[in-house]
Amino acid sequence: MNNHQTFNRVFKKDKLTLGIFLPLEVYKEPHLNFNIHMQYIKQIDQANFASLWVRDIPMYDPNFRDVGQGYDPLTYLAYLAGQTQNIALGTGSIVLPLHHPIALAKITASIDQLSNGRLILGIGSGDRFTEYKAFGKPYEQRSALFREVLNDMKILHRDHFPKMNSSLTQNEELDLIPKPIHSFVPTLITGASQQSLQWIAEHADGWMSYPGPTTTNKDTAGLEQKIKTFRSFIPTPIFKPHMTNEWIQLHEDPHFPRTPLQGGFILQTGRYGLLELLHKWQEIGVNHAALGIQFGKRNLGETLDELATEILPYFPTLD
Repeated sequence: MNNHQTFNRVFKKDKLTLGIFLPLEVYKEPHLNFNIHMQYIKQIDQANFASLWVRDIPMYDPNFRDVGQGYDPLTYLAYLAGQTQNIALGTGSIVLPLHHPIALAKITASIDQLSNGRLILGIGSGDRFTEYKAFGKPYEQRSALFREVLNDMKILHRDHFPKMNSSLTQNEELDLIPKPIHSFVPTLITGASQQSLQWIAEHADGWMSYPGPTTTNKDTAGLEQKIKTFRSFIPTPIFKPHMTNEWIQLHEDPHFPRTPLQGGFILQTGRYGLLELLHKWQEIGVNHAALGIQFGKRNLGETLDELATEILPYFPTLD
């Protein structure tokens, strides 16, 4: 990773950087405020946040009441690549078993090239049975499918005219063009993804996990232990980052205490409480935090301005 400029702008040992999760407000299909949000996305890029993140929700399930950013994540990132300059473009996360390795390798390599190497690929196994049923994919085999898609995609990105004979990819004489700029796209595995933590430490470039409770500093003890365990499994003395996220309601009162909403799904806090949480995350080994502001009650530009001027200077992008 020493030569991967984007990876090193986002991740560094003992440092924490900040990204923003899209969408910027909760979408209720079919009302996607695409044009309104573009001005704020450009504001995020110009403020020098480290990253933007999008989720992979291929089909709307009313039981979840969630369409994410609405658009296909990779198509959306391809568009954002042409609308932004420096910011890393991340998926959090692609449901790997629902994709064919060749198609996924092709589009991710294309985005990587078109964005000048700014793609970071967060991947997971997904947790929605109905999506697997819709795709005609065996939900009970998602663990093996996850490993196979990841392995085949890496081979297609790295090797020229690879000889492949997996259950998904058979190849003798064809090549994938283009290749990613660095012959790979950094991959961060999300949660367990039906794998052991040791397997994740060996095969991923980093690990994403949910933070757990965030109301007090004591709440981070569980996350701290998970990060230590993950790093103990890394087979060689190299740095692999840990990333987490939090959905926040940034209160106008900077002293408003950290308060869990909706059973802890959302954290309402003033900026001093947020700063305290982020400093604690950095202390325990978190290297990147993606903040979702879609559940906020304030003006989007006002919230982003406060994050950029009052929070970001403490956790600058690693230029």
